[in-house]
Amino acid sequence: MDLPFDGAISAYFNNDAPDDIRAAIKRADKGDILAPDYPHSERMARKVYEREMAQLQIELVKLQAWAQDTGTRIACVFEGRDAAGKGGTISRFRGNLNPRSAHVIALSKPTETEAAEWYFQRYIKHLPSAGEMVFFDRSWYNRGVVEHVFGFCTPEQREHFFAQVTPFEQMLVDDGIHLFKFWLNVSRGEQLRRMLARESDPLKQWKLSGIDVKGLSKWDAYSDAIQETLTRSHSAHAPWTVVRSDDKRRARLNAIRTVLHTFDYKRKDKKSIGQIDHGVCGGPDIWDG
Repeated sequence: MDLPFDGAISAYFNNDAPDDIRAAIKRADKGDILAPDYPHSERMARKVYEREMAQLQIELVKLQAWAQDTGTRIACVFEGRDAAGKGGTISRFRGNLNPRSAHVIALSKPTETEAAEWYFQRYIKHLPSAGEMVFFDRSWYNRGVVEHVFGFCTPEQREHFFAQVTPFEQMLVDDGIHLFKFWLNVSRGEQLRRMLARESDPLKQWKLSGIDVKGLSKWDAYSDAIQETLTRSHSAHAPWTVVRSDDKRRARLNAIRTVLHTFDYKRKDKKSIGQIDHGVCGGPDIWDG
């Protein structure tokens, strides 16, 4: 089977990956957690996960019905390194919702016209109207991290972004939008393990891009950019929720719980929602670069 990008991910694993990362991947069983400081040593059992997820899906349907009745606007921003689980988490949020009022926004590279506009302009048109839930699969935070790491923006443009992002989000919240910002944090070993799996899976190869491949060697640069972004854009009105996603199952459950616990919607079942695992899901203090 032909591998995407001429097998560049496998080549990185064999030739350039840190020795400890390569060794951890080689000796790990499928359900093992690679990050030594992750609060759980093994992935959540499938049956437990499926039972808890089914309960949360019911609560999400209730939330959507209530949001439509009350005109509540909900926007969820999902950021994270490549292969952190953004798309899968969004999929679990949206799986049983009415797609007419639950939208996924995954914007491609700006057009020439968009690049000449105010940086936030192309995102504004996708913000939720009354009764809508919107899920951003990457967002305006591209400028804080990816564009900076790869030199797609100037230092001056990035500084301008940081000067405006907090007031911009303040305006959204003041206008009544409930804004959730999730940073999905994945360890270096787990990221590489997932990307190797994508490389060899013809059904998932489409998820890979040239940026993903080049980013493997830029771990430290990403870490510095992420740390700075979390520090400079975490605010009382628009805080970051960091979700440690080495276990995708726990990550998905706790992200959904974070949203559900925020609202007092009709027929809410707090017992079914369960408690947030604060070792997995918390503020920027649990981020580990």
